Order: sequence, then structure tokens, then C-alpha cells
Amino acid sequence: MEYITGEPKAGCLFCRVLENPDDPDADLVVWRPQGAVVMLNKFPYNAGHVMVAPAAHCGELDALDDIQTADLMRATKRAITVLREELKPEGFNIGANTGRAAGAGIPDHVHLHVVPRWNGDTNFMPVLAEVKIVNEHLLQTAAKLRKAFASS
Repeated sequence: MEYITGEPKAGCLFCRVLENPDDPDADLVVWRPQGAVVMLNKFPYNAGHVMVAPAAHCGELDALDDIQTADLMRATKRAITVLREELKPEGFNIGANTGRAAGAGIPDHVHLHVVPRWNGDTNFMPVLAEVKIVNEHLLQTAAKLRKAFASS
């Protein structure tokens, strides 16, 4: 309810957690590689749903320079590897929503969503109750993935 009733936080989520590790949203950061950040989505589609953002505050993927693009893709590849090893998904959805019209919740800072998928991970709850069940608390997943990123 805090998300719905609370005041929106000023500034860009990704820039805030990159600049201030003490920001409350930084609890969801699982890895801070060179030129990027990997953090759990506060409203995940599945357990382990991460967002990978470049350090550069840029709203469009095609506006990133080659180094920024390489940093973003390197972080995305490593996120996939760590998620595969730690959570054992059977597949992934990977993509970006650029622009408000495309569904971007943070349109001013491009980011990729990496969503682990398992056969049968959908059920009747989203259809009947408009609720998605995620089987592990975000902070438990964050601790597990931080440890995995640090050791791999």
C-alpha cells in the first residue's frame, strides 16, 4: 500500500541507487558492475525478475554509445548466467519497454528486464484474482543473488 498511497520518490530510480547505496531501494540491488546496475524488480513477474540498467541516464537504447551498450549487455549476460545457476529456470523473457506508450515505467532511463521462466509457472491466480504469486520474498532473493554474483 505504501507504493500506492506514499509520495513518489524524486529522481530516477536507477540513478538514485547508483549514486546512493543507502537509498532504501538499493536493498534490491544485487550487483554493481562497471557501467551498469542489476536490481530486482519491486513488482516482479516471477522470482528473480531483475532489471539491468546502464549507469548512463538515457531513455533510449539506440542513444547509448558503444561502451555503454557493451556494459549493459555484459551485465545482462552475467545476470542470465547467475540466475540460471542459482534459480535453475527453464527459460527467460528478456526485453525492454522504451517510451511511456510502450509501457515503460521508468521511461527516462533505459533498462532491460530479465525474467526467469519455468514450465507451468503460470496458474489461475492472475486470471481469477489479478494477482501474481511469487514464491520467495524479494529480500531473500536479493541476498541469494548478491552472494551468487560475488562468488561467480
